[in-house]
Amino acid sequence: AKNGIFPVDEKTMEYVKKHSTKEPVVYEADPDAEYDEVYTIDLSKLRPTVAFPHLPENTKTIDEAGEIAIDQVVIGSCTNGRLNDMKIAAEILRGKQVHPKVRTIVIPATQQIYLDCIRLGYVEDIVKAGAIFSTPTCGPCLGGHMGILAAGERCVSTTNRNFVGRMGHTESEVYLASPAVAAASAIAGYIADPEKIAGGME
Repeated sequence: AKNGIFPVDEKTMEYVKKHSTKEPVVYEADPDAEYDEVYTIDLSKLRPTVAFPHLPENTKTIDEAGEIAIDQVVIGSCTNGRLNDMKIAAEILRGKQVHPKVRTIVIPATQQIYLDCIRLGYVEDIVKAGAIFSTPTCGPCLGGHMGILAAGERCVSTTNRNFVGRMGHTESEVYLASPAVAAASAIAGYIADPEKIAGGME
């Protein structure tokens, strides 16, 4: 799916009121709406998924991905740069070291998240693991600066696009994944299952 629309809940309204002074407009489906198809998905059974080059929909589960060697990991920017994403990355990286051949860049989405990460100790966990913690920026996501990929390099990124040349050279590859998969991959040096890394894998 490229787009998901969900009903507004109390948590959403709480967030909107905290971050905006405007009165939100809530759109809801008609109570008697009819749907062509209904899918029921048990989220507890979903496996981590990786989008292979060069399309976000070119996906494989972590079990199908294989141990693809990587050169870089990017966690954050506007996509997956929330405080909870930073927490997930910090918890996986805490007490471990990123692979010596993997550049690891962590980018919070906002200045407030940046400050919260400092306050909660996430920055220390991430930096001690050998990663770089940046101030909020698009950075490498759109091939702007810091972490631009060279020909033949591969990156696991939590950003939102992996088109040809998106993060640098047209012969580089971007694999899109969750913060957990990205952090685990940074440690392993290849696309890795976070459950195996958390389980004490060297």
